[in-house]
This record gives sequence, structure tokens and C-alpha cells, in this order.
Amino acid sequence: MKPIRSDTLSIEIEQASDLELVNLARDGDERAFEEILRRYSPKVFRVAGRFFHQQAAIEDAAQEAFLKAYTQLSSFEGRGSLEGWLGRITANQCINMLRSAKRRPESTVSDLTDRDDSWLDYQMSGDSTDRFQSSERGRDAADLAEKVLNELSPEDRLVVMSIDGEQVPVKDVAEMTGWSESKVKVRAFRARRRLREAVEKLLEHRRSPVHEKG
Repeated sequence: MKPIRSDTLSIEIEQASDLELVNLARDGDERAFEEILRRYSPKVFRVAGRFFHQQAAIEDAAQEAFLKAYTQLSSFEGRGSLEGWLGRITANQCINMLRSAKRRPESTVSDLTDRDDSWLDYQMSGDSTDRFQSSERGRDAADLAEKVLNELSPEDRLVVMSIDGEQVPVKDVAEMTGWSESKVKVRAFRARRRLREAVEKLLEHRRSPVHEKG
């Protein structure tokens, strides 16, 4: 029997199905898990990016998610997609990270700068919350959007960032979260309402006499 060349093994790994890769990785084949990383790192980073603004936090979440996935390979039975399974692990990891983080008191209001005020006033002219949510105009916009999104629960943040921010289909969000599609729609509706309330809170703060004196 001829020895199998390493380049042949690489080709076989790249052509393996997701379930085959999981089975190989479960048996200790490191190359199989490396292929899973190659295929689905972009997906995991995208999910983490819906929760965190800073690149370091995104990378930490992605790394922890893959570590959990590796230790939980035995629980993947192939009934759903590997992509969806990894997405759920990543979302749960990010939610746990946000829940365990210490929230700063009144961070959204106290950290609102004059530069933020000007941008917010412009974006919200005519009560256009949709324009505010979808705008990505530079660092000021990103920072302010982060402050408003921090007013949402981790679950609501995921729904808004996925459906409204990235136009992810409801069925894909349902697969990622493990919720029914009807539950995703209800959470999206409630999240948009809370987001609007957070924006109105910021606007009211900006117009208050105390803020004007500052």
C-alpha cells in the first residue's frame, strides 16, 4: 500500500463535508478543525461584530466561541447546519460576555459629547430613527450608535444588528438563536421600540437646561 501524501490529505480535508470535518476533529484530527476555522471564521466574526464595537472584544469573543465549539463537538449531530450551530455558540458567548461586564452608570447620557450632540441632532431631524440606525458616517457615528445600542439587552441588540443592520433574513436569525421565527419578529419589534426610546432619551437630555448650561 502506497503512503498517502500530505498534499493529498489537504485536498481531502478541503473537500470534506461539514459533518465529516466534525467527525474527524472529534477524533483528534487538528487539520479538520483548522478547516472548520477557515470556513467559518468570517461568520463567527460577523456575529461577534453585532455585539461589540472594539476589535479586541470581537476577537476575544470569536476565540472563546471556537474554543467552546471545539469542546462541544460531540453535541453536533448534523441535524442543522454547522454554520448555524457555530452562530448560536457565538451569540451565546457574546451575550454572556455582555451580561458579565460591569455596566457604567448612565454611560449613554454622561458620555454624550457636544460632537455627539451635533451629529445626533442632524441625524434625527424629522425623527428619522431609520436613518440614524443605518448611518455609518465615520467614527463619530459609530461611537454614538454604540452608545445607543448599549441601552438594549444583548438579545435585542443581536436582533436589531442582524435584521436592520445587516438585513439578515428572519429565518437565519431564528437558526442562529434557536428561537422560532415568530419570536424573532416579536423581539425585533420590541427592540426597535426600545431603540427609539433610547434615542428620544438622548434627545431630551440634549435639550435639557442642565445640558445647555454645560
